Amino acid sequence: MFEFLTEKFEDIFYRIRNRGKLSPGDLDEAMREIRLALLEADVNFKVVKEFIGKIKIRALGQDILESLSPSQQVIKIVNEEIISILGGGISDVSFAPRPPTIFMLAGLQGTGKTTATIKLANFIRNKYGRKVSVIAADIYRPAASLQLSDLAKQINIEVYSKKDKKPLEIIIEGIDFLKKSGSDVIIIDTAGRLHIDPEMMHELKDIKRNVRPHQVLLVLDAMTGQEAVNIAKTFNDDIEFDGIILTKLDSDTRGGAALSINHVIKKPVRFISTGEKTDEFDIFHADRIASRILGMGDVLTFIEKAEKVIDEKKAKEIEKKILANELNFVDFVDQMKSIRKMGSIEKIISMLPIKNKTKMFSNINIDDSQLNRIEAIINSMTDEEKVKPYIINGSRKKRIAAGSGTAVSDVNKLLKQFSMAQQTMKQFSKFGKGFSLPF
Repeated sequence: MFEFLTEKFEDIFYRIRNRGKLSPGDLDEAMREIRLALLEADVNFKVVKEFIGKIKIRALGQDILESLSPSQQVIKIVNEEIISILGGGISDVSFAPRPPTIFMLAGLQGTGKTTATIKLANFIRNKYGRKVSVIAADIYRPAASLQLSDLAKQINIEVYSKKDKKPLEIIIEGIDFLKKSGSDVIIIDTAGRLHIDPEMMHELKDIKRNVRPHQVLLVLDAMTGQEAVNIAKTFNDDIEFDGIILTKLDSDTRGGAALSINHVIKKPVRFISTGEKTDEFDIFHADRIASRILGMGDVLTFIEKAEKVIDEKKAKEIEKKILANELNFVDFVDQMKSIRKMGSIEKIISMLPIKNKTKMFSNINIDDSQLNRIEAIINSMTDEEKVKPYIINGSRKKRIAAGSGTAVSDVNKLLKQFSMAQQTMKQFSKFGKGFSLPF
């Protein structure tokens, strides 16, 4: 997420930190590099111009360059201004005084709208404890209703769908049916098109006028950059939505859409989809996103994710072992399983406040197949070897390699990584309930 911008900002900040006192020329150079980085990231030109202008006015107008730590002050200003263009405060979910609360999702085909419908339903149910149901109102895309039903079935969400009826009829009947079944929240998946056309907009206006949903959310593909901003502007002019769901943010290495939409359209990004799994969906926190863009990590999100997957009692036991340097391969496998629940290694690293992590971890590429290989090696060890890895000699390594279908070099590599992990895990244990990383 935002890998391109993070790398650029880390380089820029590294240079200005090492210069000590900053001159107006140093500031101009830094602003020029930031400007180019944002434009290359496909951020709206007007947004970039205003962003740079505000930073320079604040840095020069408040005598920041004459302060004891000018570089830190400039970085602080940049962080605050990024939060501002992202939309400022936290977007929470608001519910109608009398249920059901109705959300209507709109957008073009290919943006992940149907998946976003299920993710939003799952998120609201799990976070707020509401009974959530969905209505399949996309009658034009082949198998759209079937896709929604299949996804909903996986997480036990009720779906209302009907064949041979118009979308508005399906929605009105669906709301009545789901209201009687006790649904607190109803999410409507409307039809999209390959491009914006009058017929689609007329249908959405008709649904909005007759159904009067409490929230209309536009689903946008973050990877389309400025095109997403243009689409948002057209939708807002026609149907006036309330907020945005940005999908595929985990694949958006540039960040142009996220950094432009709120400032240009004046509509907040409310939710973000950060992966393919149903639970990889969250409220949009402008301050956390700004922190990640600037390479400062996102410890709050890290802790929230860790708390969901880590048993507190087990975490305390692991923490004691880490501090006593008694961690073994049984614990190692448990930690790997917890990490898999949180997401990829790359995602976890991006949330940690490690300086220059883009460069530091550029050669690390740990995917599921590698984790499977590690687990296979450990499973080929005897119980004694798992608890006392120092007894693993040459003949034992050959046996373990043969049993796991790997090479002796793979076993040696794992033993070396484990030894390094024992030495470094203490520094990671502070990031939430003793959680540690096996690398």
